[in-house]
Amino acid sequence: MSDQETLDVYNAKAGEYAELTSNDAENDNLVAFLANVHAGGRVLDFGCGPGHFALKMAEAGFEVEATDASLEMVKLADALDGVSARCETFDTLDAVDRYDGIFANFSLLHAPRAAVAGHISQITRALKNGGVFHIGMKTGAGEKRDRIGRQYCYFTETELEKMMADNGLSVIHRNTGCDIGLDGKPADWVCLQGRK
Repeated sequence: MSDQETLDVYNAKAGEYAELTSNDAENDNLVAFLANVHAGGRVLDFGCGPGHFALKMAEAGFEVEATDASLEMVKLADALDGVSARCETFDTLDAVDRYDGIFANFSLLHAPRAAVAGHISQITRALKNGGVFHIGMKTGAGEKRDRIGRQYCYFTETELEKMMADNGLSVIHRNTGCDIGLDGKPADWVCLQGRK
């Protein structure tokens, strides 16, 4: 789960973060996810933040659940039409064969590095056969806090692909880039989508 200092940052800056990321849902990764998931299926936005992606999923006709560990983010997401958001940490996911898609877009990077492989296993169990898992992470090595206090873990694309393969997920979409985050600094990232 995210640590309290990270959650405090997101709770304090929920509105600012929502504004910064307001156009994020207009991207190739979400388009690919929606195209790859069974039409009208049940999807989980796992670490939904202010809910921009969950809203797009709902508008596209999916049955959307959304979770985040930040209560202030959950309040923003839950206020959106078609989005049912609840406050939960990563380690509370215990569903089995429930979702057609799980979208963890730059959320698991706040988990302890040693816990990420276990979270991917949990996510895989929660997917139906044929379901799609999306993960977005900043690339690099190790763990550290950014200049505003958020805890991050970093992986290479190869490491993430191996964790997906270890869980029987076949990569069907990949994308890389570099963007400026809430801390004002550019960071390289990778997004992968795997089918169970």
